[in-house]
Amino acid sequence: MMAGGDSLAELDATAQAELVRRKEIKPIELVDAAIERIERVNPKINAVVTPMYEQARRAAEGAIPDGPFRGVPYLLKDLLASYAGARMTSGSRFMREFVSDHDSELVARLKRAGLIIVGKTNAPEFGILPTTEPKLFGPSRNPWNLERTTGGSSGGSAAAVAAGIVPMAHANDGGGSIRIPSSCCGVFGLKPTRARNPLGPDYGDVLGGLVAEHAVTRSVRDSAALLDATAGAEIGDPYCAPPAARPFAKEAGANPGRLRIAVTRQPMWPAPIHRDCVAAVEDAAKLCTELGHEVFEAAPAVNGPMLIQAFTAVWAVGVAQSVEGSAILRGRMPEKDELETLTWALYEKGRQVTGAQYLMAVAILQQTARAIGKFMTECDVWLTAVLAEPPVPLGSFDSPEEDPMRGFKRAVEFCPFTALSNVTGQPAMSAPLYWNAEGLPVGAHFAGRFGDEATLFRLAAQLEAARPWASRRPTIA
Repeated sequence: MMAGGDSLAELDATAQAELVRRKEIKPIELVDAAIERIERVNPKINAVVTPMYEQARRAAEGAIPDGPFRGVPYLLKDLLASYAGARMTSGSRFMREFVSDHDSELVARLKRAGLIIVGKTNAPEFGILPTTEPKLFGPSRNPWNLERTTGGSSGGSAAAVAAGIVPMAHANDGGGSIRIPSSCCGVFGLKPTRARNPLGPDYGDVLGGLVAEHAVTRSVRDSAALLDATAGAEIGDPYCAPPAARPFAKEAGANPGRLRIAVTRQPMWPAPIHRDCVAAVEDAAKLCTELGHEVFEAAPAVNGPMLIQAFTAVWAVGVAQSVEGSAILRGRMPEKDELETLTWALYEKGRQVTGAQYLMAVAILQQTARAIGKFMTECDVWLTAVLAEPPVPLGSFDSPEEDPMRGFKRAVEFCPFTALSNVTGQPAMSAPLYWNAEGLPVGAHFAGRFGDEATLFRLAAQLEAARPWASRRPTIA
């Protein structure tokens, strides 16, 4: 048996599951070790906001499905994924008492994969911001620098994985919420193709297809094997992703061949990009060239200002839907002081968007998707920065009463790249290849063609082998 919790924390989920399969460790030992790490590390980073120790220990000592991750501890983001009997706040004071009465389909599949849920992770209110600082729970803190953002909205999950609490954790992504915190926390995060994972039974899609479910992980092989375990349409889904040619786990480690990789250094609209983020892109491009890929500069023809306007309209309507959907669950509408300043501002903005304006915004997003789809016929992979800046100080996205939209405007400046893949539905990933002079991680962003996670997993595994990141751990871990 492995010596203890710290030794186990160095293993990815695949390796932990292998110990269980070989009967070298019991699931309850893995769970207890994860709980010990939560108790020891979480007070410093505030990543886990709802412990689920009793449920986890019961599951670990019961009949665990014989899936690929049998007995491995896992964390759920406190947004979208319902777990029967556990509270689901969506990061909102208005929802602090709400308890789910059913498992979402994704959670059911995670359980069938053998994973044991030990808790829920911090998220901004309704997943609105690219930072994790909800008024309900307070900020999650970046394990690399406790005064910096973890990113968002899956910041609690990314911080927990970076700090070694669990080897992988649930995350979802509507504008970069898997890839942004992966970049900020130095872990691997892949957003799958639209509809690769189910959103039911509560949703057919979210925000008209912007949102995708998956995870943040330490290793590429974990991300691939987990996607194999959860992917596939659910009965009644409005649409589904193209079927994969073979299991994703077989792609991680397969030869990617000589890929055509387009590099774009600047976003689709005028915005300053920090030199560290430019350096991360250039470093990734150089590494890809050294690995034998054809790397060239190119950019799609996209009307950036029009795209921002359309995305904002859809996002605001989505916030209004979240608020009014929460009101149905609570049986009443929230008072203004039960929601954060930015949330209320976006709620009011969303209610003012007419049906015609919403459909026009959707048409603009679809037009953008066609332009980028055409661009992707000229390359296999598209490389950009994940963010315009390294992890910024906590409080950077605060919205005062006198300027309630300030946090959203700041978010647009911070994240000029990631939302494009939500608009198009194509898969995209943040790979932790670069750390700046301050010791902060700065991810590189790779987007693949629609339905082609396979190429991204092949490339990611090649990058991971060439520039291993698993041994890079924050001091707190």
